[in-house]
Amino acid sequence: MSARHDAGPATLRRIVELACRAPSLHNTQPWLWRVEEGRIDLFADQSRRLPVTDGQGRSLTISCGAALHHTVVAAAGLGLKARVTRLPESRATGHLASIELTPSRRTAQAAADLRALEQRCTDRRRFTAWPVSYERLSALARATPARDVQITPIVDVPARFRIELLASRAIELQRADTRVTAEQHRWVDHSSVDGIPVTSLDGSARGVVRGDRFSHSNDDDLDDLLQGSDGILVIGTNHDDSEAWLRAGEALSAMWLKATADGLSVVPISQVIEVEETRSSLQHQLLGGLVHPQTLVRIGWQQIGRSELPRTPRRPLDDVLVT
Repeated sequence: MSARHDAGPATLRRIVELACRAPSLHNTQPWLWRVEEGRIDLFADQSRRLPVTDGQGRSLTISCGAALHHTVVAAAGLGLKARVTRLPESRATGHLASIELTPSRRTAQAAADLRALEQRCTDRRRFTAWPVSYERLSALARATPARDVQITPIVDVPARFRIELLASRAIELQRADTRVTAEQHRWVDHSSVDGIPVTSLDGSARGVVRGDRFSHSNDDDLDDLLQGSDGILVIGTNHDDSEAWLRAGEALSAMWLKATADGLSVVPISQVIEVEETRSSLQHQLLGGLVHPQTLVRIGWQQIGRSELPRTPRRPLDDVLVT
């Protein structure tokens, strides 16, 4: 493939720009970056944590973990090898990772992964009725290189039904909490550079996926949150701390890029994890009590290409770079 690249300032800025395309809860983009010669440091932007929905900072850290994996993929796609040190300092500093970059040779796989990163998006439109096979779900579950992370396909009918009940229960509880709903709606059309544009939520008939956190549909839609053809994956970890959350985000990114390359769409169902009651039920009733669920996603096929979707905005690069 192409020749080796040096980790110069322009290349490092391009890597950060690509990393910032990572998914985040409500498109809060809760990350900050410091760029030095041959090195990028990732920090949590605690000012963007959702204090009601994400009191512990779990979702914030998972989002940053996805951005960390995007960093590694972007670097490889630009001809640089990344060596990651996670949580290099005290957690109180918000310093989540250091990425040392050295020249390498870009492989065909690295180029393909970069293309998937550039195409990846959250597509909230209803999936087609074409089922996602167990073989495809298993391949997605194997996509992550993250240590101490397990991605579990949910294919058993009773287990799928139980997850649908848990998702409906979580949504009902959140809708009944005015603090949660106010926090969620603050991030709809939050600004021109972050949050969820209402146009991204509008699908056919100006609706969104029924049961979605931003839906304005009625409560009857809760019965139809998951379709029988949807694939369901649970990302869990052996531990439940900052490093585990960071690695869960890396796994989410790796799985998502694999799904994108395969032509599949991914939509997180984070409400089940955000509500402690339903998260505990998911852990003990479906995961045997040993694995800590960190995020839940549904997988499916879309009739229309994702290239036609409007992209959610991103903060200017200078806003996320610190000295």
